[in-house]
Amino acid sequence: MAKECIICVAITGSLPQKSNNPAVPISVAEQIESTQQAFEAGAAICHAHVRSPDGSPTSDPSLFAELKAGIERHCPGMVTQFSTGGRTASGRQRGEMLALQPDMASLSVGSNNFPNRVYANEPDLVDWLAGEMRSLEIKPEIEAFDLSHIFQAAAMFRDGRLRGKPYVQFVMGVKNAMPADREVFDFYIRTVDRLMPGAEWCAAGIGRHQLEVNEWSVAHGGNARTGLEDNVRLDRTTLAPSNAALVRRVVELCDRYERPVATPAQARRILGLRPRTGTPD
Repeated sequence: MAKECIICVAITGSLPQKSNNPAVPISVAEQIESTQQAFEAGAAICHAHVRSPDGSPTSDPSLFAELKAGIERHCPGMVTQFSTGGRTASGRQRGEMLALQPDMASLSVGSNNFPNRVYANEPDLVDWLAGEMRSLEIKPEIEAFDLSHIFQAAAMFRDGRLRGKPYVQFVMGVKNAMPADREVFDFYIRTVDRLMPGAEWCAAGIGRHQLEVNEWSVAHGGNARTGLEDNVRLDRTTLAPSNAALVRRVVELCDRYERPVATPAQARRILGLRPRTGTPD
């Protein structure tokens, strides 16, 4: 039987404005509703940012707490993954929500260019975030915007700054960072296999590259990230009707390549996460 594919849905993102797509959920209530629809469509992980009432990005732990409670109530067993990205806060404020102990949190282990600025991830901050995740037993999702980030993650696992089964996500298609290039994608897979044998990997394609990278991932035995965060960030003409619709698109790819879609319980076993009461098999 083919390996299960874990589908991660990135529901909102941290654009400073709502975007031209009214389907993007902004309030916590909208996020919970959209996540539930994506969960019922087949998503096992929710990658979450939060927004203030005016739609601006924030790292307010109270909003993360409200969102986490809603996901746990309406999406039994779904894996919660909080973003510690630098578009909503700076310094250690980026990790304030980790005290809520989500199942996972994103961790960028190096800096790179974004469309209009540098996405700075200083070594001291990376080590502090990794230490918080380690002490709170939160599984890091390594966001690799560049090949060097895979090497840095491998070094952190070797020296104990990161622990457990590695989970690496390739982020491809961000302007001024790594493009969605098939040969690079294949090299990323080989590099992860060489440096971190047994690691799980996922991939995200930004803007117009989303479906393309989804298919590469499903076809090559990896896991797939989709959602309105990635779909609208760079391609404002792409108006997907919902997060659930994007999840269903990945489910169709799994059917085409004869990959079972991982349930939340299966995703937790694959990732080495603790089970949740009431998680459906």
